Amino acid sequence: MVTLLAFYLPQYHPIPENDAWWGEGFTEWTNTAKAKPLFPGHFQPNLPGELGYYDLRSPEAREAQANLARDAGLGGFIYWHYWFGNGKQLLERPFNEVVESGKPDFPFCLAWANQSWTGIWHGLQNKTLIEQTYPGREDHIAHFHSLLKAFRDPRYIKLDNKPVFFVYEPATFPELKAFTALWNQLAIENGFSGIYFIGINHLKWDYRKDGFNEMTVYMAGHYVDTYQENIFRSLKNSFKRHILSRYPMVIKYKYIVKTYRFDKFPNRDFIPCILPNWDNTPRSKHRGMVFQGSTPELFRQHLKSAIKFVMQNNRKHNLLIIKSWNEWAEGNYLEPDVRWGRQYLDAIKDTLREINSAG
Repeated sequence: MVTLLAFYLPQYHPIPENDAWWGEGFTEWTNTAKAKPLFPGHFQPNLPGELGYYDLRSPEAREAQANLARDAGLGGFIYWHYWFGNGKQLLERPFNEVVESGKPDFPFCLAWANQSWTGIWHGLQNKTLIEQTYPGREDHIAHFHSLLKAFRDPRYIKLDNKPVFFVYEPATFPELKAFTALWNQLAIENGFSGIYFIGINHLKWDYRKDGFNEMTVYMAGHYVDTYQENIFRSLKNSFKRHILSRYPMVIKYKYIVKTYRFDKFPNRDFIPCILPNWDNTPRSKHRGMVFQGSTPELFRQHLKSAIKFVMQNNRKHNLLIIKSWNEWAEGNYLEPDVRWGRQYLDAIKDTLREINSAG
């Protein structure tokens, strides 16, 4: 049995910081709705379907999302979590309300997006909006205790009695092993068997030496360092065209599906992460990257390949990650849209049914 988890962006509600940086009332919907095609055959804007332009302060919106995800067969959401040091958080309200209210009744875990927010992809060159800092041991302790109620929630995903916790950029994290050791100790003191750390990094990373239980990767370029040269050439040629034409970098999605054969990777010690689609030009304009020609059927093929890899790899916990549930301004989502309706979700549902019926 494979457990599918999807990254979830807890945005889509105004916050004072975004009001100050981008204008009053700004959310991801702002860029999503005003996106324009940038080259022949470029499909924009991608507009939300049945859920509409929701506000994540609404319990009804969060419940509707969970119902769709559950019906498709997803095993939970991975909420992006922002802790910049010294207790500074952003976009925490939706998740906090999920914990406080006990609804929706749908599994979840957290991924620490430990990265500074910059304006480079939005036309603000060399502008740091908020910096990711690591003040040290006391801040790590405060961070842990701020999440303890969530870790104790019966909906929180735990493996081996360990709350699952992703770290987005372990490679830039100072004294990483000391951090994981400290959180494991704090977790044990509070009745768990530790923290189940999953890092997001390149395939050459020895995650165990830093105290992690598993690792995953995402985005096409993250696989290049250990995979086929033709992938590298494709990305390099796309990048050259991107620089010369000032068009976005364009990569055919069907090419990704064809060549990203997880079973051919020299390193099989990772949790696969697949993308149903990608087009971050609503945020980044010509600096963006487009996976051109994604369809529900191509995504179904990619999903089947990844599930087959997971089942044959014989890991203790058969996890498969999808990026993402609702990154609309990155053109990276499973939620229903005007163009395809529920077809990406149906691809998941039908694939799981097919695999389960086959035994």
